[in-house]
Amino acid sequence: MNSFYQTKLIAVKIHQNAPGSFYCGCKIFWKQKKGIPNLSSCGYKIRKNENRAKRIEWEHVVPAWQFGHQKQCWKQGGRKKCIEDKRYRYIESDLHNLQPAIGEINSDRSNFMYTQLNYNISPYGQCNMKIDFKNKLVEPPIRARGAIARTYLYMITKYNIFLPKAQKDLFKNWDKIFPVTKWECEREKMIFNIQGNRNNYIYKKCNKK
Repeated sequence: MNSFYQTKLIAVKIHQNAPGSFYCGCKIFWKQKKGIPNLSSCGYKIRKNENRAKRIEWEHVVPAWQFGHQKQCWKQGGRKKCIEDKRYRYIESDLHNLQPAIGEINSDRSNFMYTQLNYNISPYGQCNMKIDFKNKLVEPPIRARGAIARTYLYMITKYNIFLPKAQKDLFKNWDKIFPVTKWECEREKMIFNIQGNRNNYIYKKCNKK
């Protein structure tokens, strides 16, 4: 892709028939390049940021920080500086790693790592997204865990991204526990037809079904 902006336009076309927003499952109304979540369709409760809660944003499942922060460009000026780095732009624009998320969730998740937390309170109503802001950790809803795991395993393999063993073990476990969905298979195929490469952690499971 020539730019992340171009990638987002393509992502809109791919996700026209997505079953809902990535974490919460809210129905999405697409108006040209903009996505508007129907918050009542998934029982979403706005925590704080009403403006971002009412729009769809493109969430990097593996956050830009994770594949960018060790680069010299990131040290010199963060994400904005790394846009000048061709390798960084390539990774940032990988469609396999982009999901349509409610903007407030995208903002609150930031670059926090996924985990399993030992409490049951979610500030987002029926969307069971739990965020430990103090320790910068996130427990995603069950509906997203399989896709998260298979995205992470793909990204760290393809781009040689370092991941602590405990994290890798968690994702391998989620990959086994939460089976690939019909939508994951459809989405992977569409991305392959556009981008030209497979997420084999999804593709191989789809062909076994």
